[in-house]
Amino acid sequence: MMRYFILCICTLFLAVGMQPQTGAAAPAEQPGKGVKLRPARATWTTGFFKEALVRRGLEELGYTVDKPKDLTNPIFYKSLTLGDVDYWVNGWFPLHNSQLPENFNQRGDIYGYVVKAGAIQGYLVSKRDVEKYNIISLDDFKRPEVKKAFDRNRDGKADLTACPPGWGCYETINYHMKAYGLEEHINLVTASYEAGMAAALAAYKSGEPVLFYTWSPNWTLYKFKPGEDVVWINVPETKPSPEQEPMRDRMEASGIEGAVSDPVKFGFVANDIRIVANKEFIAKNPAAKAFFEVFTLPLDDLNEQNTRMDDGEKSEADIARHVDEWIAKNKTTWDGWLTAARAAAQ
Repeated sequence: MMRYFILCICTLFLAVGMQPQTGAAAPAEQPGKGVKLRPARATWTTGFFKEALVRRGLEELGYTVDKPKDLTNPIFYKSLTLGDVDYWVNGWFPLHNSQLPENFNQRGDIYGYVVKAGAIQGYLVSKRDVEKYNIISLDDFKRPEVKKAFDRNRDGKADLTACPPGWGCYETINYHMKAYGLEEHINLVTASYEAGMAAALAAYKSGEPVLFYTWSPNWTLYKFKPGEDVVWINVPETKPSPEQEPMRDRMEASGIEGAVSDPVKFGFVANDIRIVANKEFIAKNPAAKAFFEVFTLPLDDLNEQNTRMDDGEKSEADIARHVDEWIAKNKTTWDGWLTAARAAAQ
């Protein structure tokens, strides 16, 4: 009986002795365990997939991540500096520079490149009407016959599907209207971008001319194929705003498929999409910082997923499934990002 008792005690001792070794491995795999994060998300739906992928990565690193708050750009940057949110994945630079609070550099910083210099923006026109009216730039919308053709609401101005207030492109488009003397010639449709683009697509399919602003990555460039359905047109001349001036050389581009000229004058700087985070949060979470720095996505992947959302796969469950599928297709890359993040926390 005594031998049996001693054997049980020894077995129990060995089992307990093994527990510290098992527990020691957990922090290495999940350096964020016990930390709760408060993300924000852009109000444009084309930014949802990027946010969901980053959130998944942080969760695999052990972080508890709240449901993201959907915020306009200025509100996000203000909230970040106040410490009310920790990060978002939807920083467009230099487009958002003018929306940063004065104390941003004290409280926030910018990390990694979700997309580097590939986020182009500009104006597109239905190809058949570019050819019919010989449209080269926005200046052509001063011509009476062009204005009349693109005037869907019959107010005497051409209708341009633009951006809602609060988006960085809203400010730039309004700057263009003033800088090129277009305020009396073009009417900006600035309600919901999705609704505006749905109306433009319906109009195009019914044979009407369309003029709209868009960016890449975006589902619009799958629905309206540059070079087949639409054409990128020029601004009359490259006339940077004060915020754009330091990056004037990124406002024109050569080799753009479906452009009316080569090079094409976009009027917008080719942007970097980057992650913006609170410095205090980053200082305490080296694993999150490392993940932000290595996370990057191909434009084709983003355009494809955005198109699936526009086709109806836009619920949170759909986006989570898209995340699962992307990770499965890019497992080596994904695991490499997580490995780099875990190493940074050692």
